[in-house]
Amino acid sequence: MDINQSIQALKDEMASMRDERKNKLSMVVFSGDLDKLLAAFIIATGAAAMGLEVVMFFTFWATPALRDPSKKAKGKDIFGKMFGFMLPKGARKVTLSKMHMAGMGTAMLKSLMKKKNVASLEEMIRLAIELEVKIYICEMSMDLMGFKPEEMIDYPGRQFVGVAKFLEEAGDSKIQLFI
Repeated sequence: MDINQSIQALKDEMASMRDERKNKLSMVVFSGDLDKLLAAFIIATGAAAMGLEVVMFFTFWATPALRDPSKKAKGKDIFGKMFGFMLPKGARKVTLSKMHMAGMGTAMLKSLMKKKNVASLEEMIRLAIELEVKIYICEMSMDLMGFKPEEMIDYPGRQFVGVAKFLEEAGDSKIQLFI
């Protein structure tokens, strides 16, 4: 085989190895801490603004941030009622992961964000809606914590899914994150 044939063989092999992944970000949002949720939404909305398809999969401690404070669900067992009472009800109630200081640190950060014209978590969620960021909520986490679909925020296209759906989305994504 001469050099030209070798080069062509390499070109053919490289062409067959093209990246078939989509221009997409798939993110597991596990933490329910304000600072981490803000980071997740900043990354998600930034990626969407840059033209990426974005999927956020909310699971475990991030799930309560998507509860609507104005909604109530009926038919909860004792554990569902306890989780509902102990965990934050909505984005406005989440706290910092560090320096919460009985609410003082969280209040200071929110005040500083407002002063510096940084979007709140609630505003970031509204921006995610505008940018068509997909929100998936883990069915298993909801079941374990006793949350019901009717108590979650209204979000266009929101879906309650299992991990297999997230893995399907992540499998063809160029970027996968865990926050």
